[in-house]
Amino acid sequence: MSRSVDGHTADPCPRCSVEAVRLGRPLSVGGRDVVGHTCDHCAHTWSRPVETDVEVYDIVRADLPHATLYGTVWQVQTDRIQIRGSGGEWLRWVERWRVIIY
Repeated sequence: MSRSVDGHTADPCPRCSVEAVRLGRPLSVGGRDVVGHTCDHCAHTWSRPVETDVEVYDIVRADLPHATLYGTVWQVQTDRIQIRGSGGEWLRWVERWRVIIY
């Protein structure tokens, strides 16, 4: 289970279960776009596919360098997604690879 840490969402490592903020980085593995992660505790590496089926009104999480944002998809483009905050507080474009359908 993920928890919040200083404005970010901390995710557990699949191997050692240590929770930490892991922003990841975009990679291509076998011709497929993925986000690569590394555990600072045990050095385990893993990846998750970049979300390709994001649609308007999906609820998503965006892992950004300064914070983790949660919101509703407002627009979808090939390489970026516009997310709207709860109650329309904010509207922000983020790179597609940073978005996780929640």
